[in-house]
Amino acid sequence: MSVQVLIDMNLSPDWVTLLRQHGWLAIHWSTIGDPRAADRILLDSALANHHIVFTHDLDFGTALALTHATGPSVLQVRVADPLPDRIGNVVIAALRQHDADLAAGALVVVDATRSRVRVLPI
Repeated sequence: MSVQVLIDMNLSPDWVTLLRQHGWLAIHWSTIGDPRAADRILLDSALANHHIVFTHDLDFGTALALTHATGPSVLQVRVADPLPDRIGNVVIAALRQHDADLAAGALVVVDATRSRVRVLPI
């Protein structure tokens, strides 16, 4: 839990509170970057600062695959309603289950019932 989670603009800032309540360091992109910044800017920032990107955007996984990048790690949620009160428990469970993979470099995809991991590069 020593790696900070950088929450993408497409997710509620309420995730910061939930993640912190469960012992994770967390920050929302809106507090450190331009809300209109391209995904590449957020990825570069996360890589430079050793953050895990938490997103609802499928483009991050695609970017990692196309570039064969070894980081940053990305936690991607694939659900219709990505609010903390709807899937918070699933996300926390995935973070705990895949903590070592995320620290080393991975894409973790979470849906309403399960999570799967792809170690970077992919």
